[in-house]
Amino acid sequence: MKCPKREHHLIVDTAGLREVSADELELLATGAWVLGAGGGGSPYFSWLNLRKLYRQGRQVRLLDPMGLSDDDRVAVVSSMGAPLVMQERLIDAALAAKPVRMMEQFTGRKFDAIMAVEVGGSNALQPFLAGALLDLPVVDADAMGRAFPEAQMTSFAIHDLSMFPLTLADIRDNEVVIARAASWKWMERLSRKVTTEVGSIAFTCKAPRNGKEIKHCAILHTVSKAIRIGQTIHEARRRHLDPIEELLKAEGGKLLFTGKVADLVRRTTEGFLRGTARLEGLENFAGHSAELLFQNEFSIGLIDDVPRVMTPDIICTMDSESGEAIGTESLRYGQRVTIIGLPAPPIMLTPKGLELVGPKAFGYDLRFRSVFQDGTE
Repeated sequence: MKCPKREHHLIVDTAGLREVSADELELLATGAWVLGAGGGGSPYFSWLNLRKLYRQGRQVRLLDPMGLSDDDRVAVVSSMGAPLVMQERLIDAALAAKPVRMMEQFTGRKFDAIMAVEVGGSNALQPFLAGALLDLPVVDADAMGRAFPEAQMTSFAIHDLSMFPLTLADIRDNEVVIARAASWKWMERLSRKVTTEVGSIAFTCKAPRNGKEIKHCAILHTVSKAIRIGQTIHEARRRHLDPIEELLKAEGGKLLFTGKVADLVRRTTEGFLRGTARLEGLENFAGHSAELLFQNEFSIGLIDDVPRVMTPDIICTMDSESGEAIGTESLRYGQRVTIIGLPAPPIMLTPKGLELVGPKAFGYDLRFRSVFQDGTE
């Protein structure tokens, strides 16, 4: 089946579609690294690839989701796998675009726009890479508001939207189409198994969405949020202010711990990066300890062995001096880091949301209690 000819028919007003500058892409990378909650892989490798595309004259446009017509067709893209492997097998534009082309060929329908499944980490930049090659605008939205490790941990699953078909490609020219899955968790199992077999890194196009589904079921304006976070950090550095303090004020976050990485256990298994990091307290936290548990992203943070912060609250580790986020694959013994919490998207705090992304979804027998309120379940 031939891929249909691309003829855009987006219905947007002039305020709904704008070009994204190269400087904004750097801000996006910085903010996406924070929203990655330790996972998603470093966005800076993708940012460097995007800079090359921009120098070649390609430009990417950001589309306000409310500018979509109900019938517009949106590709939802992501990479899957362990962040540690992403450091060795970097995302380029051709690989980011390949599953989108596969989906168009499989369904016989073209896309009008493209978006990230998660705004955290490198996946925030993947639609920009694909969009630059395919001349598709990137929707200012995602389905997580951060990064999560599994396919069912999305606002689309919370809204019970279809999870199939899915297209997947790797660097070896393997192409896989999952035409149907029995449930969101089955889609996760099937796609994760394939990803593990091809080396724990693959590039995907999720089930196509229409404009109506995006407007009602996605988490809106998260790309703008990531750019805003990046701007806060960069502006604080320029003005010689504390980037972490400025971020907490701007985004309503909470300082949870400051310390030094004292021990680290990390392993890549079943397509995930799993492990724990133990910190010894510094400054106001001297004499105290913290432990972070992660599955790609940080899931639970304990202080003095007591659970203090947990998913879906966004748990971030940041370099105590620069305010740069640190991923689970980048943590090193002796690093001086600050742990902060940022609020989760409200949809993740609903009963269905907590079922899919709360601590019990990660195997922890804990009742969710947010650091921002008295607890929800």
